[in-house]
Amino acid sequence: MSLFDQISAVVAKMSDVIPEAPRKTILDTKVAFEESFDHSAAIQPGQALPGFTLPNAVCEVVSSADLLAAGPLLITFYRGSWCPFCNLAVASLQKHLDQFKARGVSLVAITPELPDFSLSMTEKHNLQFHVLTDADNKYAEALGLLWRMPDALRLVFESAGKDLKVHHGNDEFSVPVPATILVDKAGVVRQAFVEPDYMKRAEPQAILGWIDALEE
Repeated sequence: MSLFDQISAVVAKMSDVIPEAPRKTILDTKVAFEESFDHSAAIQPGQALPGFTLPNAVCEVVSSADLLAAGPLLITFYRGSWCPFCNLAVASLQKHLDQFKARGVSLVAITPELPDFSLSMTEKHNLQFHVLTDADNKYAEALGLLWRMPDALRLVFESAGKDLKVHHGNDEFSVPVPATILVDKAGVVRQAFVEPDYMKRAEPQAILGWIDALEE
């Protein structure tokens, strides 16, 4: 089953598991963000990737410079372990990890969640790649990938038992746009899937096509 099909199945069940009022708030705020998102301000193919130095799930420091020294880099941003779409997307990337590695590409995931939650995500999906903590979403913001969520969503999160203050260590109530970016070994962005609709994610098969194009 494709990632699209998996996500579509979750979306189809939303009306069964989420009451009408919070579901309307979720969808209305999502659409509003899609309409207001400035694609031109987000990281673009052809641009140099800004460097990062971020802690992984066991608090080891990981740098983009070290990763790029080994070859091309695939970066995916996800909102959090509480997000069902993120769980599906990250698990799908793990299933294709050997294919990425066979092509000489390293994979990292970046999230605003604290390392304890990154570790839980790593263990839940048996992830064999780094999950990095972008504290306060500073790196996501630098790449034009930040969503400062509206207060209307706070009650929805609270009623669902999702306390982002605990997950993030702050009360910013912000998440990254769940983008996926392919960077060549020279540090230049070659492909970028940047979609403000967080129910849409880059398909691993499409990503493999990006990588194969690098080698042509």
